[in-house]
Amino acid sequence: MPKSPAREKVLKKKVCTFCKEKNVQIDYKDTTLLRKYVSDRGKIRARRVTGNCVQHQRDVAVAVKNSREVALLPYVSTTR
Repeated sequence: MPKSPAREKVLKKKVCTFCKEKNVQIDYKDTTLLRKYVSDRGKIRARRVTGNCVQHQRDVAVAVKNSREVALLPYVSTTR
């Protein structure tokens, strides 16, 4: 049975923003940039969600963790 065109989704591959824009640096003090990679609960978003490459996702994770240490970003919220 063929799939209907309405059900087929065209998935566009996400491109790493840090590879695309070379002048953007990952810094733990830049909370506006890091908040794009943290969920509303405070969890670090996955690579498949953000579209980052491996190296930049690791750098974002380290920056978020450092930012949490100096209380610029919150830790994971457990309230329901």
